[in-house]
Amino acid sequence: MSSAIMSTYKRLPVSFVRGKGAWVESSTGEQYLDALSGIAVCGLGHAHPRVAAALADQSTRLIHTSNLYGIPHQEALAEKLCALSGLQQVFFSNSGAEANEAAIKLARRFGHAADKTRPEIIVAENAFHGRTLAALAATGNIKAQEGFGPMPEGFVRVPYNDVPAVAAAGSDQTAAVFVEPIQGEGGIVVPDDDYLNKLRELCDERGWLLMVDEVQSGVGRTGQWFAHQHAGIKPDVVTLAKALANGVPIGACIAGGPATDVLGPGSHGSTFGGNPLSCAAGLAVCEVIAEENLTERAALLGKRLRAGFADGLQGVEKVREIRGRGLMIGIELTVPCAELVAQALEAHLLINVTAGNVVRLLPPLILTDAEADQIVSTLVPLIEAL
Repeated sequence: MSSAIMSTYKRLPVSFVRGKGAWVESSTGEQYLDALSGIAVCGLGHAHPRVAAALADQSTRLIHTSNLYGIPHQEALAEKLCALSGLQQVFFSNSGAEANEAAIKLARRFGHAADKTRPEIIVAENAFHGRTLAALAATGNIKAQEGFGPMPEGFVRVPYNDVPAVAAAGSDQTAAVFVEPIQGEGGIVVPDDDYLNKLRELCDERGWLLMVDEVQSGVGRTGQWFAHQHAGIKPDVVTLAKALANGVPIGACIAGGPATDVLGPGSHGSTFGGNPLSCAAGLAVCEVIAEENLTERAALLGKRLRAGFADGLQGVEKVREIRGRGLMIGIELTVPCAELVAQALEAHLLINVTAGNVVRLLPPLILTDAEADQIVSTLVPLIEAL
């Protein structure tokens, strides 16, 4: 790898030059089955014709004007996201961390408007909200924070999936609760079915915002458009990014209820956020997911994959749990398993290991049954032999 690139990633010894569907091709011409989707980004797979056509068409018309002017594609995408979420307003950015920064600023502004002098946000242990300083402070990963202190203040951390702990941590300075409906980087941790419902009740009771980070779990991945929809609740703020434009940088902070109109002119901004190019891609993604019923497809594929792993890994003592929703799947082992990433790469399968001992799978929503079965048949013997 080039020494001109800052070494902020431990890169694997392969470079990809093209892709199609669930497959990518390396610079040496080898084919790899992608069970990671660029970390939950390419939900429609690689080189999807509708996304490619939208980008090609828009690139010949207009790429950027700035948010000083109206942007028709941005307005259309915002209206689509509001219809899907049941919320009222969208702020567009370029990434998940930026979307979460917008949510954090919104919560603090909301708190100040309620005469809280030091507004606090309750967050969860093992959470991941991004790597900008405020998002990093909200992130429950001490290793990720190491060397970047002092961290911004105003975050109160409690165990995930523990509503009584949230209630106990609240104070007259609490403005919001900010959680992932499923912890992705934390190890594909799925909370109790009523966790979000109880958080919604608590926030309503105490006048707090409920903010949900759907950067990894949103855009159809779990079998619903948003993972929080499995609980049947409506948050006050939802953040999105990753799969929203299938690889084109975009982020979104969606607000409703008491979070509506909290941010006004001059309170926040983004030079590139919601430009015509990224929003054209986002609109194409929304259209394809709806037309091809890909949320339902993700739910079915997830069941197929989990059942395949449950059958193939039955009796393997080092397997602690197979969990997830839709195409957000974690296989937790009793031992560290980072070496599986390189071993799977040798077998021409792209996977990820998070939290040290959890195999994380985030394949595209357009995966075929045969490709799902190939993921299982390739990975099971590697786990058995670990």
